[in-house]
Amino acid sequence: MTAQQPYAVCFSAPAAKVLDTLPEHAETRCGTSWTPPPADPWGFRQWNADDPEGEDVRHASVGQLSLTYWVNRPLRRLSVLTITWLR
Repeated sequence: MTAQQPYAVCFSAPAAKVLDTLPEHAETRCGTSWTPPPADPWGFRQWNADDPEGEDVRHASVGQLSLTYWVNRPLRRLSVLTITWLR
């Protein structure tokens, strides 16, 4: 049995804009905390657990960094919708 490739990651325009303004140490943390989802996108909690049809929208939070992303199963892509960095 062959392992499946990790999901490709793309950023929405607003998320990419925030990513560009993060301090260097925050960008490093973003890369570190973002490593697991492409391999296991369901490893973080569902954004709205009360939405039975929204299991593909997830929220990852590590320290001061939070990401909201959508899992596109057919295309094997993760779309980062928002990035929040608390200073």
